[in-house]
Amino acid sequence: MSAWQKARLSDCCEIVSGATPKTGVEGYWDGEIPWATPKDLSVLRGAYLHDTPRKITAAGLKSCAASVLPAGSVLLSSRAPIGHVAINTIPMATNQGFKSLVPDARAVEAKYLYWWLKAHRSYLESLGNGATFKEISKAIVSQVEIPLPPLEEQRRVADVLDRADELRAKRRQALAHLDDLTRSTFLDMFGSGYLSKWPTAELQKVVKSGTIVTYGIVQAGEEFAGGVPYIRTGDIIDGEIAVAGLRHTDPEIANRFARSSVSPGDIVMSIRATVGTTALVPAGLDGANLTQGTARISPGGSTNGTYLLHYLRSSAAQHWISRQIKGATFREITLARLRELPVALPPMPLQEEFAQRVKALDELRTLQRTHLAELDGLFASLQDRAFRGLL
Repeated sequence: MSAWQKARLSDCCEIVSGATPKTGVEGYWDGEIPWATPKDLSVLRGAYLHDTPRKITAAGLKSCAASVLPAGSVLLSSRAPIGHVAINTIPMATNQGFKSLVPDARAVEAKYLYWWLKAHRSYLESLGNGATFKEISKAIVSQVEIPLPPLEEQRRVADVLDRADELRAKRRQALAHLDDLTRSTFLDMFGSGYLSKWPTAELQKVVKSGTIVTYGIVQAGEEFAGGVPYIRTGDIIDGEIAVAGLRHTDPEIANRFARSSVSPGDIVMSIRATVGTTALVPAGLDGANLTQGTARISPGGSTNGTYLLHYLRSSAAQHWISRQIKGATFREITLARLRELPVALPPMPLQEEFAQRVKALDELRTLQRTHLAELDGLFASLQDRAFRGLL
């Protein structure tokens, strides 16, 4: 590493800002010039951006300070948020949320630069300024220094990281396949027309005796250290409750809303914003509570909890829920309507067989996640070593 030179980004790249044509001028939009936003990068899988949902016209480009970046540039989001990175495979412009880098091919490889920026996202975020939202300016990006080994070594580093990242991608694909397999198992066992195939009952009729479908705490107050955790809509991520991010309320407040206390095996559903997302309450959250944006559904004797969870995630249930949502800006489904959701009731032995199959798939999913976490840890270590010249 001691033999590697360092260079400012401004010494090995042209740094290009983006801009947005006036949105009210029709002649500036729906043209042929791809126009990227940070959102496009946030949903990107992999390093390369091949196209963009929105496009501008030549007149739109000329009307603002945007420029067309050549293919092979490194797009770096500079605000909202800082640190998304991609390499464009076709010429494109960006909005003002970028400080993109056009590499000098004699000095730096685009893929090497891509991986360095990905590995140093936290550092880039720390350079941000601004009261409303953090942003890194062109001047700041210009001064960022990167290690710059010979081009051949840059290619080797990028290749090693590419191959390691491919292993992580395969694990993610395996996880996605297991999710697809769970959905297909549901369809195989209950059919696509299951609402007409089986007897039905309203959701409020299939919950545990003595409980109702209800939401939780109206005002949870400030974070209360050591208090009762409560589940918000944003805490339901990828079908699970993100326990580490839960906030806590004063036990006295929680006691006033004891009716919405949850138990392991209960189902929590988002009834505001991301309406219809669901998760099972794990053993470690016995006695936790909810907010007004989430509802508790306690499976009763006529439904297996695993079956009911996946029924609520099914296309039939989600379609029904989507038709009950009110509000454009503030989306929600009322408890009264949710309680009327029709639930298909196959024979209990069939529900239990489905639950056993899902349990086996969940065990495989847990194993794959463990392997992915291990790969992520190894990849982080590999990145650190790569840019210190220790590969």
